Amino acid sequence: MPTRAQVAVAELLAAKEMVLVCGSGGTGKTTIAAALGARAAATVGGRVLVLTVDPARRLATALGVGQFGNTEVRVPDEAFAAAGVKPRGEMWVAMLDTKAGWDELVRRHAPDAKLREQVLANPLYRNITSRFVHSHDYIAMERLHELHASGSYDLVIIDTPPSRNALDLLDAPGRMRDFFGSRLLRWLTVPYRSRLFTMASKPFYQVADRVLGSRFLQDIAEFFILFQAMEPGFVARAKEVERLLTDQRTTFVIVSTLEAAPAHEARFLAEALASRHMSLGALVLNRTLPASIRASSATKAANELRDVADGARLTKQLAKDSAGSVDPAASPSEVRDVLIEIAERFHDTAIVAAREADRRRELAAVAPIIVDTPTMRDDIHDIAGLLELGAYLL
Repeated sequence: MPTRAQVAVAELLAAKEMVLVCGSGGTGKTTIAAALGARAAATVGGRVLVLTVDPARRLATALGVGQFGNTEVRVPDEAFAAAGVKPRGEMWVAMLDTKAGWDELVRRHAPDAKLREQVLANPLYRNITSRFVHSHDYIAMERLHELHASGSYDLVIIDTPPSRNALDLLDAPGRMRDFFGSRLLRWLTVPYRSRLFTMASKPFYQVADRVLGSRFLQDIAEFFILFQAMEPGFVARAKEVERLLTDQRTTFVIVSTLEAAPAHEARFLAEALASRHMSLGALVLNRTLPASIRASSATKAANELRDVADGARLTKQLAKDSAGSVDPAASPSEVRDVLIEIAERFHDTAIVAAREADRRRELAAVAPIIVDTPTMRDDIHDIAGLLELGAYLL
């Protein structure tokens, strides 16, 4: 029987066109995004695209498509059939490619073919754009807009880039817009635009060239002069992306664990979304301990296990049962030590579960929907694993 939260997540994915999955690194964000996509394709239907960030090899294998890149690839129906599922819709996957994203931006916004080729051929172009501050965040937002405008998919789920600061992703379009009006850009380009390149400024650039290499600053300036020619297109697109982030068809899903640092980051991000009038659809708490661990009956069972560990009859029987076709049987004393260790470890786990419950209550104040996923018994290595994880979500 699905929970109210699982039904709400299913309704959320059916109603929205864009879902941005975000949160701290190391919380399982990429796997959750893929599980949402697989489950949505299987049960909600339509054409579902999961755009992920540099997926682990095992996840690419799980999707049944091998390695994939900037171009969308369909997950074969045979991968779902192997899991015993006939999907109602289609699942597509692609990987965020920063280099390809910048090339596409230049092709789109260059006012003419000559300028486009000049930028793409510029020796500094590859190096600068690959190191552009928050470049990955901006390209993710640009790709979001591109996919939305194409109308090719009923639902696009974006696994956003991991970030040290939760606001980097949200602020990326504004940063790009502000860059074109920045003092730095004027400082780099004005001397080479102006005919009044005074004798006073020449010595500085000559010294810089000697220190940094011949024509270093001039090469940078020439690159940014070319870049600045694309300003109208970049600025207009950044504004469109900002509007899309607040659009009612777009929602965010935050993924977190209930450890202190990720939970704090999740709350901070949820509050930042609210302050920016962006929709938080759900909060996924990954790798959580079951609530039953906190029950008094569970503590009682652990205490009883500790007591019966001293019983010779039980330990002898368990030792006898432990014998295998190859491995020798454990001794009664070894069985006793294992039972005592399990019982005592349970109390430590119960303390962790109580702390998780406190953090969950705090997060419930800022999230409309909260769903929990457990630590999966095995690594996810196929669509069946993604669907099993997705069943906890919707």
